[in-house]
Amino acid sequence: MELKRVVVTGMGVLSPIGNDVRTMWDAMKAGKSGAEDITAFDSSLYKTHFACEVKNFDPSALLDRKEARKLDRFAQFAVCTAKQALDDSGLQLDKENTERIGSIWASGMGGLISMEQDMAAYATGDGTPRFSPFYIPKAIINMGAGHISLLFGLKGINYGVASACSSSGHAIASAFDAIRLGRADVIFTGGSDADITYSGIGGFNSMHALSTRNESPATASRPFSKSRDGFVLGEGAGCLVLEELEHAQKRGAKIYAELVGAGMNADAHHMTAPDPEGAGAARVMREAMQDAGITPDQVDYINTHGTSTPLGDICELKAIQSVWGDDAYRLNLSATKSMTGHMMGATGAVEAVATIMALKDGVVPPTINHEEGDEDEQIDYKLNFTFNKAQQRELRYALSNTFGFGGQNACLLFKKW
Repeated sequence: MELKRVVVTGMGVLSPIGNDVRTMWDAMKAGKSGAEDITAFDSSLYKTHFACEVKNFDPSALLDRKEARKLDRFAQFAVCTAKQALDDSGLQLDKENTERIGSIWASGMGGLISMEQDMAAYATGDGTPRFSPFYIPKAIINMGAGHISLLFGLKGINYGVASACSSSGHAIASAFDAIRLGRADVIFTGGSDADITYSGIGGFNSMHALSTRNESPATASRPFSKSRDGFVLGEGAGCLVLEELEHAQKRGAKIYAELVGAGMNADAHHMTAPDPEGAGAARVMREAMQDAGITPDQVDYINTHGTSTPLGDICELKAIQSVWGDDAYRLNLSATKSMTGHMMGATGAVEAVATIMALKDGVVPPTINHEEGDEDEQIDYKLNFTFNKAQQRELRYALSNTFGFGGQNACLLFKKW
């Protein structure tokens, strides 16, 4: 069968550096960090005292107070970014066949805040099992997709995706497949996570995964620099409205970019560490390009997974160099987690938005916090990491990488419209 073409017609974002697409994108181009001391709880006893929190978030702009209490913060993020994307898309749902519109939504951890609150109440009580009737529906990962469906009356495909840090990359790839196979006309897709909690920070601290640069939070996320000491935990959400091309053109929709390929695979190597040679990452990028029917020389920019971990950054670069060889020096690379932190299940969606805006505006966002003399002998610094300052460049195709615990990899390939 002939596969249908899929385009992006709407976007929404909540991020540590802006609560809408334009604000976030302007902050990215300016190289702004979203890392600050944690305000969500007292972190004084933890090894890490900072994170990339979403600032000034108010769910009452969309949900009344009573309804908002029924949703965990990750699900509040989901519906609010989906509403931004709906407004941006110009879709008039009352005129659409909503049985052909769905939501595929990701989260790495789901309702972690709600789980902590109910468990803490039980543990400090008299042993009587008193739990909120909303405990389960607030905690489960699929409720991001569920609440988007409920809010907008969407009756098409609807489910949640969980694959750790690659969750929203997988969600977007799954939505892409559903539309090009003709199972839907429109899908709201992306991901959200809100893991800046006692157990979120504590758990990652115990793994020695987080930066402990407490004296300078804004410079703590430093992908591809020798002094990197771990990632900065972030939170947020990103939503894409994916739409079948003819459906979008028929209603006169604006089009940001075309999603032309996706790759999904596994390292089958280790529970938390990537394949040391980047074999899975290399294969997933090749798969995305093969899916689109293009060759590596047509790609101009890669929004890297680039978490600022000692091992992860090296493995991803090995993968890029194994795929592009000497042509890798022509590419622009950047790690926007240097500004947003690692938003876990939301990261693939927010970085997809950044990749699309880079294509649209011809601007590559920077990898911030690299200092002269901070060179790792394992990294080839002839590669163009777009350090510290955005670069103007006409882009044709761009890749967005996400790699998760469990060795789960996703790669999205966008084409300039």
